[in-house]
Amino acid sequence: MTEPSGILLAAINAKWIHPSLSLRLLKANLGPLENSCAIIEFALRQPLREKIEPILAAHPRILGLSVSIWNHTATLELLRELHKEWEGHSGDLHPVVVLGGPEVSYLPPDAEIFNYADYCVLGEGEVAFRELCGKILSETGKNGANGQVFSQTGQNFSPITFINREFQPVDVSAIKSGYHLYTDEDVRKKLLYIEASRGCPFGCEFCLSAHFPQVREFPLEPFLAEMDDLLRRGARTFKFLDRTFNLNIERARRIMEFFLDKMAGRTEPFVVHFEMVPSRFPPELMETLARFPAGTLRLEIGIQTLNPEVSARIGRPSNPEQELAALRLLREKTSAIIHADLIAGLPGEDMASFARGFDSLWAVVSPQTDSEIEIHTYTEIQLGILKLLPGAPIARHTAAFGMRYNPAPPYELLESAALPARDLDRLKNFARFWELIVNRGLLHLDGSPVFDRFMSLSDSLFARFGRSWGLDKNTLQNSLKPFF
Repeated sequence: MTEPSGILLAAINAKWIHPSLSLRLLKANLGPLENSCAIIEFALRQPLREKIEPILAAHPRILGLSVSIWNHTATLELLRELHKEWEGHSGDLHPVVVLGGPEVSYLPPDAEIFNYADYCVLGEGEVAFRELCGKILSETGKNGANGQVFSQTGQNFSPITFINREFQPVDVSAIKSGYHLYTDEDVRKKLLYIEASRGCPFGCEFCLSAHFPQVREFPLEPFLAEMDDLLRRGARTFKFLDRTFNLNIERARRIMEFFLDKMAGRTEPFVVHFEMVPSRFPPELMETLARFPAGTLRLEIGIQTLNPEVSARIGRPSNPEQELAALRLLREKTSAIIHADLIAGLPGEDMASFARGFDSLWAVVSPQTDSEIEIHTYTEIQLGILKLLPGAPIARHTAAFGMRYNPAPPYELLESAALPARDLDRLKNFARFWELIVNRGLLHLDGSPVFDRFMSLSDSLFARFGRSWGLDKNTLQNSLKPFF
């Protein structure tokens, strides 16, 4: 029998280029246990066996898994197979399995994934996970065991213990950052997730941040020193996780000025990506944004809906004229690559309302000149379908607006009283074809109303191919000629 080795933190990331910041934060904040903790990451499409074998080979005493909406199903599949392996080799000690992450923090207690775990940390885990690991390792040391053998056999699963820190957010000034745990390969080849703050002051009901209106800022000078270290190591892409990066204008400008200074005279460019709200673009912020060279700045702007009644219904501040004016200025005054987000299926918004909003947005962000088309500086519209995230306040509208969601992750809307299933399916195909054709530059459209025209194209392509996925670029391009 192999001796258990300590703590193993694992996650199934959406893609290989997306390393997990949460695992690194957990490890960095383990205190004296940090040196006995290892991190292992997988990609969503990686074969299951390639995920199982490294975990089995590590023989950890504690296995911590980070669960999100995108990896829930894959993590459950992994746990099922690990359970079979552990039960089939009774000579090996089973690790204590600890779950955490935004997905499991709000799942019902009878969710299947909890059948395969001993503990689940609800909410932020830097402090709770350290305390739990210390308790587990202390107890196993006292009784002479090197780990814990589960009593899970067949359908007789042992009960899970929930550690609820949902309403006890950590003091971000008191925790250690995890940036030093990005490997050299992460730094050179992957997208680095960064957070300068946590929380969001807005109460948009489709988002879990609605539960945490308090914004907590990481101490600025230590944060900038850590960014400097990543740049010295060769970092190429910084993706900020801050929900509202432009909430504190002076702080936002200070961070952007830091990156602008680092770009000066640099031979190898790097990219920074911020998520901003469209209501907060004063002239001084616009001036700073305008100084970023082409290709170095990406902005994600959450529009979501241009219907004020729908916005008010879901607790989202809305001023369509101001939001569109901000996007127009960003397109005209900066070289930023801008992603404007829209959500289809919000309570009470029908196809006609969504089409009007889409065309209003397109009139502002579409390329106006041949030079804009040439250098691809125009805004991309990212069209998403409403999801009922576990714990999201938008669930309160389900009955009143006839909302029906897929019960399996990612919990997408299937139909509503305003959007029958057939219309929603058409919108899903529209969203996919828009991403493949317009956002990826296969087709350049003028600024005239585009929704109905592109919907006709989307319907035709789906009728022809029977799917909106698995289509190569040349096949799609050859199919566009009769339409535009």
